[in-house]
Amino acid sequence: MSARTLGPDDLSTPRPIYVVWETTLRCDHACAHCGSRAGPAARPDELSTAELLEVADALIRLGSREVTLIGGEAYLRGDCAELIQHLRRGGVRVTMQTGGRGLTPTRVRRLVDAGLAAVGVSVDGLEESHDLLRDAPGSWRSAMAAIANAREVGLTVTSNSQINRLNKDELRETAAALREAGVAVWRAQLTAPMGRAADRPEMLLEPYMILEVIDTLAEIQRWALAEAAREGLDPARAFHVRLGNNVGYYGPHELLLRSRPGSVESHWQGCSAGKFVMGIESDGTIKGCPSLPTGPYTGGNVRDAVLEDIWEEADAITFARTRGVSELWGFCKECYYAEVCRGGCSFTAHSALGRRGNNPFCYYRANKLKRQGLRERLVKRVAAPGEPYDFGRFEIEVEPWSDEAPTPAASRGPRRLPVIA
Repeated sequence: MSARTLGPDDLSTPRPIYVVWETTLRCDHACAHCGSRAGPAARPDELSTAELLEVADALIRLGSREVTLIGGEAYLRGDCAELIQHLRRGGVRVTMQTGGRGLTPTRVRRLVDAGLAAVGVSVDGLEESHDLLRDAPGSWRSAMAAIANAREVGLTVTSNSQINRLNKDELRETAAALREAGVAVWRAQLTAPMGRAADRPEMLLEPYMILEVIDTLAEIQRWALAEAAREGLDPARAFHVRLGNNVGYYGPHELLLRSRPGSVESHWQGCSAGKFVMGIESDGTIKGCPSLPTGPYTGGNVRDAVLEDIWEEADAITFARTRGVSELWGFCKECYYAEVCRGGCSFTAHSALGRRGNNPFCYYRANKLKRQGLRERLVKRVAAPGEPYDFGRFEIEVEPWSDEAPTPAASRGPRRLPVIA
């Protein structure tokens, strides 16, 4: 095909407006909940600097507006600043998602000088829980220092938290700490059964726990807006909560938690993988979303095909563009919101149940079952094989509702990670 450049306002054709690019699997953490199983070693076949820049040029031709660099840790590549500079010269806004352990003042200044616009620092609860999940004493303090270092050089700073049984009871305190640190946006997402998290089912939330989690996040959002008003801050610029794609859906707080303060009201409108989102793995594998399992969702590799062709033609990339409700099954097939929701987050449903189209992590679903005196649990049946972005298989079991939640494994005696099963 011949490469073409789309105009900035041309949205008539799906294009990767937002790209999440894993440039390396090398990481200075080896987190217990990491979907990519990142750690000390890079992939043996990661793209070279020249290949990175060729992919960057293709993204510019495709009309990408923002690229978020991830890993592993993207800053561990020696050519990270060069890639940022190259993308910025092409008119692309560049951000980074990081655990922050090595985001020193010197390093962050070098990245900003290259053109980095914003950074998101992952903070998974309070200090003890965060350090436990990341298997790195001092990690929480390093993350908070990274937030301070980034703010010092003028970066917009956000924070992501993966919510699971180890930290779900610390959400209010985590939000307060992040707001105090000067974080602008706190993005909440669920730890999904992918990668190392698939090995630790006792760490994962049960589907019915989504009610408590979203109720708490809504309470935090109201608190944050009230604090902004009390301090005379612009709500659009003050600390606020934003839901990740796998925290769902259509409960009483939907508009509150999916709308930006001071902006147009918004709600979940279905999986955007391959519509306006692209994921790139460090060996050149292309997916419609960075979180999707690699096996079922590889559209191609930039070493074997032109990126534009992969984006436009690969079924594993385009699946969300024209699908209706025919692939829905289980509860989602008969749901009132089926036409617009279409099964919620594809990667969460697929990594849990082995295929998309039925997502138990849903407020509307859990609440409807609760009114019937029922709740759902996930039971592990097949183990994950132990590869990046892999998954096993769970099955849904329905049981009578109980107000007694199971005791998290980490609170049974000394604080430690659940045993891998």
